[in-house]
Amino acid sequence: MRPMLATPGRHVPTGPEWSHEVKWDGVRLIGEVAAGRTRLITRNDNDATLAWPDLLDVGPDLDGLVVDGEVIVLNERGLPDFRTLAERMHVRSATTAARLARRLPATYMLFDVLRIEGRDVTGLPLEQRRELLAELPLGGWQVPPAYDDGEMLLHATREQGLEGIVSKRRTSLYRPGERSKEWLKFAHRFSGSYVVGGWRPQEGTSDRLAALLVGEMTPAGLLYRGRVGSGIGAAQSRLLRGLVVDATASPFADEVPRVDAVGTHWTEPSLVVELDSHGRGYERLRQPSFRGVRTDLRPEDLL
Repeated sequence: MRPMLATPGRHVPTGPEWSHEVKWDGVRLIGEVAAGRTRLITRNDNDATLAWPDLLDVGPDLDGLVVDGEVIVLNERGLPDFRTLAERMHVRSATTAARLARRLPATYMLFDVLRIEGRDVTGLPLEQRRELLAELPLGGWQVPPAYDDGEMLLHATREQGLEGIVSKRRTSLYRPGERSKEWLKFAHRFSGSYVVGGWRPQEGTSDRLAALLVGEMTPAGLLYRGRVGSGIGAAQSRLLRGLVVDATASPFADEVPRVDAVGTHWTEPSLVVELDSHGRGYERLRQPSFRGVRTDLRPEDLL
């Protein structure tokens, strides 16, 4: 069964007919319990059970249960982080999966129920499905709360560095595989200033700047935070190429992943740029986009 999907929203809806939930930075999975066996299925209908051995001990008396939720893994800052989670997603070895489960424990955050004791409940309103979900003896799986005030939750999740929120109409039915305007999603974008430490040329060229490698100024030096190409058009490319000062070695205090380092031209860490990205508090920027050059800031101003 494919999950119901949310539509990107423009304005958080208000009023008693709406309920609001945290948008988790994880992987969407349908959980099925049948004949004492638990299976976890991806949104593309692939069996992902082997990768998540720490999520299979749900508890007794749940045969015929189908739930919908998001699996998350916390990073070193205590935030759900897809990059941390990604290390576990594609495991095909039970031994490796067990080892990673000990090092990177996962949590299954449930927000809907589709079947209970084999009975289809997708035709019930969301509000009733949530009540049924809250009453289930779920063991290790968790049911995070829903909230009445969407604007409050949007502000709180932004302050906490979470991905965003999902607003759902309380009367909405569960429509598998459909993207519905009864569910609206709102993802945060965060703006910040970073120091350029390298640039990569457009494929097939040697001098046309297509992406920047950027870092965060810290007492330990310039720490690598990722690569950004989005937002760099032809005019921005020419501007940036004229501002970067090439160097012979990486200015980053930590190691740049090989996939980013190969083909990169290192630069003196003197240029500050403004970027926006999803989420905050992650080791690497998530979906960063170039906004402009900060001629008013020097790297040392960012400490």
